[in-house]
Amino acid sequence: MEEIIFCRGGGCTAKLGAGALGKILSKLPKNRDPDLLVGFDSNDDGAVYKINGEQAIISTLDFFPPVVEDPYLFGSIAAANALSDIYAMGGEVKTALNIVCFPEQMDMNILGKILQGGSEKVIEAGGTLCGGHSIVDEEIKYGLSVTGIVDPAKIYHNNGCRNGDALILTKKLGVGIIMTAHRIHMDSEEAFSKAVSSMTFLNKYAADLLKEYEVHACTDVTGFGFLAHLLEMLDGKHTAVIESAQIPYFEECEQYVQEFYLTAAAQKNRNHVGDQVEFEDQDFVMEELLFDPQTSGGLLVSVKWEEAMEIVSRMRERQIPAQIVGKITEKQKKSIIVKGRKNK
Repeated sequence: MEEIIFCRGGGCTAKLGAGALGKILSKLPKNRDPDLLVGFDSNDDGAVYKINGEQAIISTLDFFPPVVEDPYLFGSIAAANALSDIYAMGGEVKTALNIVCFPEQMDMNILGKILQGGSEKVIEAGGTLCGGHSIVDEEIKYGLSVTGIVDPAKIYHNNGCRNGDALILTKKLGVGIIMTAHRIHMDSEEAFSKAVSSMTFLNKYAADLLKEYEVHACTDVTGFGFLAHLLEMLDGKHTAVIESAQIPYFEECEQYVQEFYLTAAAQKNRNHVGDQVEFEDQDFVMEELLFDPQTSGGLLVSVKWEEAMEIVSRMRERQIPAQIVGKITEKQKKSIIVKGRKNK
């Protein structure tokens, strides 16, 4: 199998910076359709349109350049990442359409493997792949446009946090750092395997369990990193106090950060939200982990403090590495306070 040539920024590291994108979106006209329950003005994970009193459709899309050389794994990761937005909105996956950019001169068997990986993830999600669109491009890109359904009264908005809520993160951080090390062949096989397993693991399983509880806010942590996605959840109304000692992350990242295997996207994230974060006695490794862009990252969920331990315990029984990582408080001078980690 011919090796896929890496693009300059694979996976969610290829995202435009949140700051620049926000300025553009703020100038677009707003749709006043009363049945549009969620649009782009709230920076949520998908658009939601009400069909009737019991049903609304969720629309989302996501695609990016290769993050791994193996085409089947790339398809699986890209699909899992795109499907995640439906789960972050509290919905169920119904249909998906392929989005393909592919060099005309490249072996079409590579494309077949990419599409196979994506198709199998859609099936695992309980959805149906219905077709798609492809164009000739100089570089490979792949993803999905996904449609889901949700009860209009049970939408997970990303900005519904309440004071006293616990914050739960359902996947480990650090895949961006590991994949940076992988691109220059400085990662271990074990670290790479862990990152791929995380990126291909559907957030469906965490989302299914969350339906049994009262979820106040939810988002998935992707290219803007933990801190920027958390900032969107706070919506300028609250402060989040993060206990960094509780942050789940891949231990190999300690070495990789110390070797400065870092992403440009993480620095964009730092520039975008760094002035709204107070780090109390944190080392550089933890700061980078919190800014690190995630591809197919976990759900970040705001729930009642009283229910958080039970949720985490039940998730761990299902092999989901969930952890309570912080608490929502009244608005303070800084929007996010990171505390609790001892210097390494």
